[in-house]
Amino acid sequence: MKNKIHIISLGCPKNLIDSEVMAAALIESGCEFVYLPEDADTIIINTCAFILPAKEESIDEILRMAELKRTGLCRYLIVAGCLPQRYGDMLEKEIPEVDLFLGTGMIPRIVDLVASLQGGELSKQRSFTGKPDFLMNSSHSRLLLTPPHTAYLKIAEGCSNHCSYCVIPAIRGKFRSRPVDDILRETETLAQGGVKEIIVTAQETTLYGKDLGYTSGLSSLLREIALIDGIRWIRLLYTYPANLDDELFRTIRDVEKICNYIDIPVQHIDDSILSLMNRKGDCELIKNVISSARRIIPGVALRTSLIVGFPGETQERFERLLAFVRETRFDHVGVFEYSREEGTGADALPGHIRESAKKLRRKIIMEEQTLISREINQALIGSTMEIVIEDKSDLQEYDYIGRARRQAPDIDGITYVKADEKATGDIVECRIVSADDYDLFAEERVEKKA
Repeated sequence: MKNKIHIISLGCPKNLIDSEVMAAALIESGCEFVYLPEDADTIIINTCAFILPAKEESIDEILRMAELKRTGLCRYLIVAGCLPQRYGDMLEKEIPEVDLFLGTGMIPRIVDLVASLQGGELSKQRSFTGKPDFLMNSSHSRLLLTPPHTAYLKIAEGCSNHCSYCVIPAIRGKFRSRPVDDILRETETLAQGGVKEIIVTAQETTLYGKDLGYTSGLSSLLREIALIDGIRWIRLLYTYPANLDDELFRTIRDVEKICNYIDIPVQHIDDSILSLMNRKGDCELIKNVISSARRIIPGVALRTSLIVGFPGETQERFERLLAFVRETRFDHVGVFEYSREEGTGADALPGHIRESAKKLRRKIIMEEQTLISREINQALIGSTMEIVIEDKSDLQEYDYIGRARRQAPDIDGITYVKADEKATGDIVECRIVSADDYDLFAEERVEKKA
């Protein structure tokens, strides 16, 4: 009888790819993948441990699945990824319901470890971490857990920036790029499987290839990906402002398949805070990069991430960040409250901010961004855009939900579409007819016959 596997993937798209690799490896070994945890013999939770809310979500999910193990069909509960990489030994003592804790480097061993667990061979050891040195390649199959027309493409692993608030280098290891040929082989496989949208991801995509000696690594890679038949959209995430340049902007402008969309996590704009964060680049650099992007790429949509409540963020420094949000008018913004993480440089800094103040500051910026987003969306009414169809709509007036090139999955808004019968993954030319704070509303453009 086949071992029925269910995987719960928490955290970022990079983690999702790891989950897809584990799922495919287990299926190839003879396991059966099931889409409901209630139907599984073995449940794997691939966790995130980036900040406190992510750790809390991971722990909550572990405890929820532990209860399912106690009352349901589940026989084995496995916790993988960032949380055990960071806290494996501690978790082993604190959560006896979990049968295996696997760190980020254990993905290549997932099949053997699951088999050993089923064979009763792991009674003396429950935590396996080791060095976080795994780097996937095109030989690793993936069971896509995204809609079939969209896939994330991890071009590198790890990070070497050592921002003072961040634990990623300890959890994921130093930055290391995949060779171009290997990435292209994987992309061709994805395209042959029906993927139309490639979302390029890494801890920092703009550093791609520097460790391999490539001089124009990311720009060259994007141009190569665009040559692959079947790929219609290419989207770029996690670009570090200090490594963005005009060459990349021109590539985005000139290559039609690349969406005019850039994710630029700036984190803050005050020079003192940026220095305390150990971020490369200052306020002037960030503003110049944004100005260049908008000058070179017509109609570019810009997303950023910000951290409020960092140690030393006085009211004056916060007001500087708020003014920057008002002036820059990003299309999409994510705001995080600073999370104090043991073992990071920021943990030892003076001037930590009260939690209530962090929450208030986040609320203020998000309220400001909501107004900006609504105004930007309203200005799009009457324009024509390509929309990829994602699912049926629950709104009576609109048949489908989809996304425009300016909308990344899960983090930005969506577009409601009124159209004749479409299939998931169809890319439809539409006219924007309405907008709210974050979402757009569109009608399919139908050419009138003469």
